[in-house]
Amino acid sequence: MNDKRLDTSELPHVVIDEIKNISRIAGYLWTREWAERNAGNISVNFTKYFHGYKIANIDEVPCTLPKEMGGMVLLVTGTGCYLRSLIDKIEEAACILKINSEATAYSIIWGGRQKGFKPTSELISHVKIHYENTQNGSGYRAVVHTHPSELIVLSHHPIFKDEKKTNLSLWKMCPEVRVFVPKGVSCTPYALSGSEELADLTIEGLKTRDVVLWEKHGAVATGENVEKAFDFLDVANKGAKLLLMAWAANFEPVGLTHDELKGLEIFL
Repeated sequence: MNDKRLDTSELPHVVIDEIKNISRIAGYLWTREWAERNAGNISVNFTKYFHGYKIANIDEVPCTLPKEMGGMVLLVTGTGCYLRSLIDKIEEAACILKINSEATAYSIIWGGRQKGFKPTSELISHVKIHYENTQNGSGYRAVVHTHPSELIVLSHHPIFKDEKKTNLSLWKMCPEVRVFVPKGVSCTPYALSGSEELADLTIEGLKTRDVVLWEKHGAVATGENVEKAFDFLDVANKGAKLLLMAWAANFEPVGLTHDELKGLEIFL
């Protein structure tokens, strides 16, 4: 057995900084009540920071992944782990793993110190999204899946079945939603959590939208870093919250007019 994982001090400085940022954003998710118990997961693609980096031979865990993902290095949260643990126990609740060149196994090179630790059950979704991001040159390296309350409620509403109407309704609630979630929300039909079907639906949604809203479950966003991904979710959820508040007050909001929305395009 060879399980000599890196200490935090041995990681590249930029990786250490990003780990601190992940802890901070996890605090936001927890205080907003978007991360009940073990809900949600986070991953960041660190591959470019480990090119040529010396890593001792560490035991591999068999795991069949698409072969294109060989050599990828990711920080991922653990299955069953609480996102709130990322605030002050991130080495227990997350790990950095390296996928072998054949994509037949991975090695945990940092973290994963919690007893019985395993990477998120939605690892396949995260890996596929990261691969798509590398292929399309978006520069997005972070993926955040969480449970934004108002967006989830909206996914139970009949409007969810009409993606165009859903996005227009969200954009009309305030200028920031149109400006900072310019591609809108993908209304993705229900699929089993952790399934390859859900992974593929999510990737398709992210090709054209900023946020993928999983029906009756939660939402996913990807961005340059964890904070940018969080911002997409935060602003989209604000639009949903305002819309639900108007409906709860028993009126249909007037919202921004067509011309007012058009005027915001200078910021896009």
